[in-house]
Formats: sequence, structure tokens, C-alpha cells
Amino acid sequence: MPEIPARQLVLYGMLALAVLVLGGWYLSRGGAGEAAAAAPPIKVADDGGGGGGSVVVHVAGAVRNAGVYRLRAGARVNDALARAGGATPRADLSQVNLAAKVEDGRQVLVPRRVTTPPAASPAPAPAGTTAPGQPAVPVNLNAATLEQLDTLPGVGPATAQKILDYREQHGGFGSVDELGEVPGIGDVRLAALRDLVRV
Repeated sequence: MPEIPARQLVLYGMLALAVLVLGGWYLSRGGAGEAAAAAPPIKVADDGGGGGGSVVVHVAGAVRNAGVYRLRAGARVNDALARAGGATPRADLSQVNLAAKVEDGRQVLVPRRVTTPPAASPAPAPAGTTAPGQPAVPVNLNAATLEQLDTLPGVGPATAQKILDYREQHGGFGSVDELGEVPGIGDVRLAALRDLVRV
């Protein structure tokens, strides 16, 4: 029997090793393929709308059945609300974009409507009293001080001084209508002051 050279032995050994590696790789691929063929394919519920894939969203807040729902890819927030049984009567849908597309792993939160209590109307003032800042009795134009005139609505310190100057220049007021001649009073302000002053 002829002797095989060492170089050929090494070559044969490498070929045998390559065959073993390739064979193992082929068997592992074939086994996985058979297992995949044996297992039934997983089908994702399409929620009735065609299109590939699906998304999972958490619907919470003012809905009838809050929870996690699987929807078709491309579904809208309105679809998510429908899956959750719809919004409750207290839902504030003006804060939710119902036309927006839902995104996988996101939460669709429907806020509740905030009801603000009606503002309490101020209690009527007891008879004989007036609103704060207004004189309790009509102010006498011929005897009032600057401070008293300053309490009249729309009359500040500057206008009160003009009233005093007019009174001094003309020897007093002959009638309430004469107040309209004071610079800065005018017809509108005179009408507002008519019941609050006297001569």
C-alpha cells in the first residue's frame, strides 16, 4: 500500500472537517425549517380594516372600558375609543384629536370635563348702605373736602381739585348741573354723579 504524503493527509483532513461543518449547518437549517413548517402561522387580528400589521394601544380616562387594545395599523384615535366602548358622558372630547393615527405602545387618554362652579353673585347690599368707595349720603358740592370728592366714582384727586377751584372761582354751585362745567366732568360723568351729589 503506497504511503500517502503528509500534505495530502492534511488536505483530506481539512476536506472532511469542511464536510462535517457544512453538514451540520445544513441539518440545523433543515430542522428549523421543518419546525417552522409544522407550527401554524401566527395571524394578527386585523380589526376589520385591511392593511398589514397591527398596533397595541392603552385606552384610558373617560371611556366605558379602559384597557389595552390591538388595532390595525393606521387606525385612528376614534377607532381606539370605539374599541373601548366609547366615551363616557363626562368625557371632554374637545381635548382629543379623534382623527389622529394611533401609534404602537402609546396611551390614548380621554380627559374628563372640568366643571367650574358658577361664580357666586355678590349679596345685595343692605338698605341704607352703598358700594365700597362710594359716599353713604350725597356729597354737598359746596361743602365737600377734596378727600370727600375723591370718593365719587370717576373723580380722582386731580378732578376733585378742579371742582374745588371751580367752587372758589364761582362762589359755589347753584345746581348739580353746574358740575358739568368743571373741566374733566362732561355729560357722561355728570349723569353718573347726579344722584351722588347735591348743592
